[in-house]
Order: sequence, then structure tokens, then C-alpha cells
Amino acid sequence: MKLSDFDFDLPEGLIATRPAKPRSSARLLLAEGDRISDRRVTDLIEILRPGDRLVLNDTKVIPARLSGQRFRSGAEGATSARIEVTLLEPKADGSWAALLKPLKKIRDGEVIVFSADLSATLAGREEGQGLLRFNLSGEDFDEALAEAGSMPLPPYIAALRAPDEEDKSDYQTVWARNSGAVAAPTASLHLDQPLLEALGAKGIEFSHVTLHVGAGTFLPVKVDDISEHKMHAEWGEVTPQAADEILATKRAAGRVIPVGTTALRLIESAAQGGSLGPWRGHTDIFITPGFEFKVADGLMTNFHLPKSTLMMLVSALMGADRIKAIYAHAIGEGYRFFSYGDASLLLPDVE
Repeated sequence: MKLSDFDFDLPEGLIATRPAKPRSSARLLLAEGDRISDRRVTDLIEILRPGDRLVLNDTKVIPARLSGQRFRSGAEGATSARIEVTLLEPKADGSWAALLKPLKKIRDGEVIVFSADLSATLAGREEGQGLLRFNLSGEDFDEALAEAGSMPLPPYIAALRAPDEEDKSDYQTVWARNSGAVAAPTASLHLDQPLLEALGAKGIEFSHVTLHVGAGTFLPVKVDDISEHKMHAEWGEVTPQAADEILATKRAAGRVIPVGTTALRLIESAAQGGSLGPWRGHTDIFITPGFEFKVADGLMTNFHLPKSTLMMLVSALMGADRIKAIYAHAIGEGYRFFSYGDASLLLPDVE
């Protein structure tokens, strides 16, 4: 298929820059086979059935955006340069891969000062990224980063406004616990504690998996033939408990519905051997039309960017023509798009 098959025109006014408050008051487009209805996220209490299982990504977004100063003494005297840093992922040796702007303004071995407590040395560079070694580790690093850093809002929000203190709670799920993501599993941002409790009381079950969402989730597809696109890799884990819970739901004829494309990609990665089992490692699974879903019976997700890998994923689940109709409806009805936008519940098979 061609990249143009996944394109659409989106009015800029439909890009959400703040989430709905409360979270669960966001709109929900319900697509059941060929039927579309306009609902609210709180209607999940009516839509879902006892025995259904929601799969939730429990990754925790770190405040990965840092602004610091590089200081230097030379023939021109004391000079400094402002360096903007976006942390990408930790390396096995304890360093962090990061985007540095401008990378040309700093030399290997120089120090960037972010706050009175936090600084980092540029230990090297690879593929246009810097390798930073921080002066702190463990809980000390986490605390200093929380003070000095800001949330890594997606480019389409950052272009419209700067991150602020509200984002530190808004851009985090209520069950986040495993630090490592530099982007949020945004469909999960719609679920607040009262709704989770109401769903549990109805008999909806939950399983937690972990996929650390990377900045690569925002990388554009640059090839016209999508089969030539190389997917970014992200680290994830499906625990034995989560695998057993999901398999039990399948055996009991309940529906397994991932909340977010990250949870879906992870459980489908864990099932690529033929059946779902415990799994841990990096996945670069690329889900496009023609993909055979082995675990997911549906998907709760936000509205995605044109020509993105996530548009290809939802097209694989619902069918390309059906997704075009769903998105045309969403635009016509003024749904809010992208990370802080409204949600959809996509159920390809209606019983």
C-alpha cells in the first residue's frame, strides 16, 4: 500500500492542546462494525460487558525535556551556550541517548548544567544523538529530573504552546508506575479512578503490561511504499500474570481490548510465536492492513496523525475504507485529535 492511502486533511483547530477535565468527560466515537455512534468515555460502563478485559500500559513518562547551559573558557574568554535536551532512552552502560540542540555547540567531554543539582557530561555521539552521563543516579536522579525537567509534549502540541506544570499530571496515566517512557500512552489518559472503579464494579477486568513509548512514535513515514518503512523499537514486557489473565479471558469468550496502540502492539508482539505467552524485550512490530490479530478483539485509541504508522494500525484492525469513514465522521463532528484529544473505541466484529 502507498503512504497516500493513509492521508487526510485535518483542520488545525481540531488539534487538542489541553485534555478534557475531568479526563473521562472526553468524547468517545464508538465504531461497532459498520455502525458509528457519538458517546462519552464514561459510557464505557454501558458499552463494555462483564468479563471483558482492558489491557493497560503502566509505563511512566519521565520529564524528559531539559534546558541547560554549556560553559567554556578559551581565547575569547568565558562563554556559554544554551543546550536543549530531550532524553530518549537509557543505555546499558548507564548513559542516556538524547537529542541535543544545537549539538554542534558542545564538544565531547563538556558538561551541561541543568540545575544546581543536575548536570551531564557529553560522553559521545551516535547517529545524530548525544550520549549523556549524568552526575546522579537512582532516586537522586529521578528527584533532580522531576525538578529540572518538563514533560516531553508531542511536536504538534509543543508547536502551539510550551509545556507547564499541569502537564506533569495531565500527561501521565493514573496507574503509571514503571519509569522509562518519553511519550504517554495517550488513550489511557481518559481513564480516571472513579471510572476504573465503576468498570471494575460491573465486572470489567484489567491487566497491566509495560511498553516504554519512545520518541520514535512521532517519526514520520518517509517512504511511499509502506513496506519499506523501518519501525522504531521500544522495550516492553508482558508478565506471566498478565499473559495468564488475558488467556483466561479468551478461553471464557470475553473480549480483550487494549487501551492504546502501545498495549496492542505489545500483546500482539508477545503472540507472534503463535500464542500469547510471557514476553520481554524490544519490539519493532509494524502492523499494517493484512495483519492477523491473534489477541486483540478491539482497541480504545485516540485519533492519529495523517500518514502515520498508527493510522496504518487502526486501518489493519477495522479496514482501510472503514477507518476513512470513521475519521471523516470524527472531523465532521468536531472531535478533538491527537494526544490530548478525544477517544475512539474500535470493535471490528459485532456479535
